[in-house]
Amino acid sequence: MTKAQANGIDIEFDVFGDRENPAIILIMGLGAQMIAWPVKMCNELAESGFFVVRFDNRDCGLSTKFDSFGVPNIFAGMAGDASTAAYSLIDMADDVVGLMDFLEVKAAHVVGISMGGMIAQQAVIDHPKRFMSLCSIMANTGATNVGQPSPEIITALLKPGGRDRETSIAAELEMSRVISSERYFDREKALELVTRSYDRCFSPDGMIRQLMAILVSPERTKGLEKIALPTLVIHGLADKLVDPSGGYATASAIPDSKILTFEGMAHELPEAVWREVRDAIHENIFRAANRP
Repeated sequence: MTKAQANGIDIEFDVFGDRENPAIILIMGLGAQMIAWPVKMCNELAESGFFVVRFDNRDCGLSTKFDSFGVPNIFAGMAGDASTAAYSLIDMADDVVGLMDFLEVKAAHVVGISMGGMIAQQAVIDHPKRFMSLCSIMANTGATNVGQPSPEIITALLKPGGRDRETSIAAELEMSRVISSERYFDREKALELVTRSYDRCFSPDGMIRQLMAILVSPERTKGLEKIALPTLVIHGLADKLVDPSGGYATASAIPDSKILTFEGMAHELPEAVWREVRDAIHENIFRAANRP
């Protein structure tokens, strides 16, 4: 793992595979560090003939923090007041392209999950020539009438976090359980990840600033309608954090996109579906490679 100086900030990143191969950029979601992309999954993609890049979004992990901006007023953001926002998804999309510049990657396939899917969408909208295909997982279009969290999830999100390492890890584990499904939730694996994430970097204020970025960013539907890249949309039908309507709206907006849904899967990407997800990503990339 190492740092890139890109878009005016430091971005911690990690790579897998041969740099001469086509690049896949992996973008993680709200408050999640790049280590949430399993090494096994990254290696499998690399072994399939790709140069795989995962990284910490700004305000997360070992990338630049925006602590000088303080904690934004989330309720003001929900009402459309962006005055306390440190940045938007547009800035985070520019981070992706800045990292590509640092790595001398002219064009890449991009895969984003949750907030990462929103960032991936914005990156393709703003920088269409830098991307070859798009995979948007468990994301929405930014429209307020689709892809919204359930009341249960909102209540869980508003609960105060932990006071120390033990209670913070417990709170993160509970949140992981709430957004996951009974079918796929693996407590042992979830505990390992939240513990490793806490010890690597604990930045709750950064997550709030990322959430604010989502709230104050413009709706992407009109931009999505102009995307001309092969696009794959993936969503769990039991998702309570980003309602599946967000995935359907994304697929509906992007011309000639394909959607893959999983019955019983919530806001998670369990190992049980990796193979099908990987094969679908490969198929989408194949569509890109064989465009006239």
